[in-house]
Amino acid sequence: MRTRRVTAAFASMLFVVALASATTLPDVDANLAWQRYLKNDTNLPPSYQFPYSHCFRSASLAHALPETLLLAVARGESDFNATARSKANAHGVMQIQWPGTAQHLGIFRLTELYDPCTNIEAGARYLNELMQQYDGNVHLALAAYNYGPSRIAKDGSDIPPGAEWYSGYILHHLDYVLGDRSLQRPVGEHLYSELGRTTLVSFGEPYRAAAFVESMQQLSPELQLDWFRHDVGRFSVVLIYADKDEFQRSATLLAHAGFHLD
Repeated sequence: MRTRRVTAAFASMLFVVALASATTLPDVDANLAWQRYLKNDTNLPPSYQFPYSHCFRSASLAHALPETLLLAVARGESDFNATARSKANAHGVMQIQWPGTAQHLGIFRLTELYDPCTNIEAGARYLNELMQQYDGNVHLALAAYNYGPSRIAKDGSDIPPGAEWYSGYILHHLDYVLGDRSLQRPVGEHLYSELGRTTLVSFGEPYRAAAFVESMQQLSPELQLDWFRHDVGRFSVVLIYADKDEFQRSATLLAHAGFHLD
């Protein structure tokens, strides 16, 4: 993922737009949305061929989890970066915490977490374990994946706000993984790895990143923007484009909306 600098003039406009647009994340009933997903969408193919697709398929089959769920977690956790490392000492594609969670899963060498298939299998195995612990409730399993099962009650009471947010965050990435559910495009028609990604700006709060994306897309609906949690307290807005021509068109649209790339 390439990073480009932005002009100083943009910074003040960005801050005002984000603050004016929202003060909280959108009110989404993530638990209900995950129930609908389990009922209706688990057999839908992903909208792209994502990196390490054979690892995800294998882990999905081995641990009886939908492949698109695993892809959504991977996109939200690392955007498929096999060498990702967080300040919380989480590593790899699925961001497995070292040493606690890793050793719980039978991984005793840190270097193993940087093997994509090993990491993805571990993440799937852990999520499957949590799904069983929470009686198939994806919302609670994801909350525990993020916060730890000792902090998430089995009945779902008193979920920490950050864990509640995380479930909705992965739901956001599931929407990207599934794309337009009505299209039913053949898997492999589009390679995720061929997309260009340029980080535009980072925020300290998720609602500001989400608000900025929403505001910019209202001004220029053609823009392909998304946002990611890259670490504790860092949420980055990313421009996504298929090729150089689309990047240039996007840069022009951003400039018209008040955002100027150097």
